[in-house]
Amino acid sequence: MKYFRLFAIGCFFLLFSLAAQAQGKLTGVVRDSATNEPLSFASVFLANTTLGVTTTEQGTFVFPKVPAGTYDVVGSYVGYRLAKQNITVGKEAQEVTLKLAATGNQLGEVVVKPAANKPEEYAKFSRLFLGGSTFSAQCRISNPDDVLVLYDDSTKELTAHAKEFVQIDNEALGYRLKYYGLQFSSNDNDRSVFYYGQPVFEELKPKDERQRKLWAANRLTAYKGSFMHFLRSVYNDRLKAEGFYTQQIRVFDNPRYVRAEEQRTALMAAKPNGPYTAAEQDSLDQWDTLAPVLATLNQQPLPIDSIRRVSPGGKRTFLRFNGELQVAYFGEAPDPQYKRPMSPLGYPKPAFPAGPREVSRLKLQGREAQFQANGTLLNPLDVFNGEYWGFEKIGEFLPVDYVPGSLPPPATVRQ
Repeated sequence: MKYFRLFAIGCFFLLFSLAAQAQGKLTGVVRDSATNEPLSFASVFLANTTLGVTTTEQGTFVFPKVPAGTYDVVGSYVGYRLAKQNITVGKEAQEVTLKLAATGNQLGEVVVKPAANKPEEYAKFSRLFLGGSTFSAQCRISNPDDVLVLYDDSTKELTAHAKEFVQIDNEALGYRLKYYGLQFSSNDNDRSVFYYGQPVFEELKPKDERQRKLWAANRLTAYKGSFMHFLRSVYNDRLKAEGFYTQQIRVFDNPRYVRAEEQRTALMAAKPNGPYTAAEQDSLDQWDTLAPVLATLNQQPLPIDSIRRVSPGGKRTFLRFNGELQVAYFGEAPDPQYKRPMSPLGYPKPAFPAGPREVSRLKLQGREAQFQANGTLLNPLDVFNGEYWGFEKIGEFLPVDYVPGSLPPPATVRQ
């Protein structure tokens, strides 16, 4: 019960800090890039948030209150390519101009329509994109015909994209998600999954007060222990108070694997087409079981300065650590659909809390990754998530303006 109590305090702290942060006004106009004419009734949104508006007849738009932070402002209009502009919002009002380029066909151009998706390939994409959690099972792609899924036998890569956006209704969290500019790929060889784009969230209307409270509870469940929750905790130096435990993983080349690869190469060169003796085949089978890298775990928790760097003046904050990072979250049991055993934490002193935990793994693509107070990376491609965070997908996806403990809009009142 102690850690549940600590988390409740943490939620209040985050609720206060997010609500109290600076807000700024954002205005702008959407224009045709060729004619410079304003585009009426175009959609404009801040990616990864619930903040979206429609332009006026004069092509203008207003966001009266935007929480401080860095965002992609995205403009969308039927028959035009997406336009986006990266901005940093502070206390001062800002104005932006989005210029959209038309996608109309040239005279005489032949349009080749893609073949229909193969059912098994679309099903695989849907499973990898939405995820396999309890919440993911309550997600539905409502425009499957707008998604093109292709599989390349030579590279073993599955890719997907949409003409405009992929629309997902998440009945577990009460959001409609429009995922613009989707870039999705998965590879059978290394089992990697990658997706990127400019999503915007819309609040669904609950049918009654019971569903409204259920959505609020589910959103809090999705938030607790999430990567967003972790980054906010690192930013505010509240890892322990929020129930997180971080340990360093050192990864190094397996010398036995290196020698085995040298022997395998020599054998394959000597006998490119076989046949192999029983002893040679036995060696090949043994070499296949060797891992290319080995890892050791430092059992002691890392201090905040070993995973976070704050620039002089405190204007920028970075995730920074050596090797890889193992992150355990205590106080919440993993989703029942997560079938893998949690990675061990060792036996550090003082001992970590007893009870259920969710264990994830992080790897930096470079030396460090800048992130913001709202729990978002400035560049989402800077960090690779594995284990439990790798399991959580669209089913647990929350907007960056989510405040822990907040309620969805009230149910529609029937006259």
